[in-house]
Amino acid sequence: MTNAPDTSPSILIVDDMEENLVALEAVLGSLTQKVVRARSGEEALKAMLREEFAVVLIDVLMPGMNGFETAANIKGLDQTKDVPIILLTGASIDPNYAYRGYTVGAADFLIKPFDPWLLRTKVNVFLDLFRKNRQLASQAEQLRRLLTSDENPAGEGAPTPPTMTVPMSTPTPTAPTVTTSTPAADPPPQAPGEAGEPAPAPHPDLPPVPGAPGTPQPGQAEKPGEPQPGAGDASRLAEIAGQLAEVELLLRDAKGSDKARLADRIADLEQAVGRLMVNRGT
Repeated sequence: MTNAPDTSPSILIVDDMEENLVALEAVLGSLTQKVVRARSGEEALKAMLREEFAVVLIDVLMPGMNGFETAANIKGLDQTKDVPIILLTGASIDPNYAYRGYTVGAADFLIKPFDPWLLRTKVNVFLDLFRKNRQLASQAEQLRRLLTSDENPAGEGAPTPPTMTVPMSTPTPTAPTVTTSTPAADPPPQAPGEAGEPAPAPHPDLPPVPGAPGTPQPGQAEKPGEPQPGAGDASRLAEIAGQLAEVELLLRDAKGSDKARLADRIADLEQAVGRLMVNRGT
């Protein structure tokens, strides 16, 4: 809970003569307000910097800093520029005093001897104005706090901006794979029946070669009606290998790419026959 600000205003009276200060205190005593004395312009400025006043009464004719200079200095300070000033002067005055007083920022100008009732009335107007200004300032502060409490209920801190939830892993799009076609090298020579190529037809004068496609393999059942291999198979295979070598030489001497490819295939057959002979232990 905050304490209400003190709205009881004070009055500052400035005069270099003691009897004038006593007279002012007697006139203003019925207002039941605090009255502060100052015997010079310098003392008045120091008093205004120490506390807040609702109104200031300044005598014009003072040694050193007179009433006009004191009023000008009060209006020149940010802390005291809004305090109303009433200038007081004697009967034998310069006609331009009133004009000069309003020029330096005085709110009113009274000539001695002044009517006590008139002085109290003028001072009371500034006291009421001071109280109302303080009340307005207090209400504005309460309204500001109320608005602040509505924005942050239950003493919560400032609202935090909404956060965005980012998945731990985001699939990264992969660039399409570009396949560059390059001219392939000539495939190596393959054995007959490999890579989907048809095996060369057997020579009508040559016997069937073991291990070739369509030829029964060792340990496999023969088709019905076919003769079983005899004991002279090893010598026969050696003879076939020799014949294939002779055919290869003849074909390589001939011209034409087809004959050369045929020679390569025959060479592959030679190798197959050789492996077969090794497997049979010959």
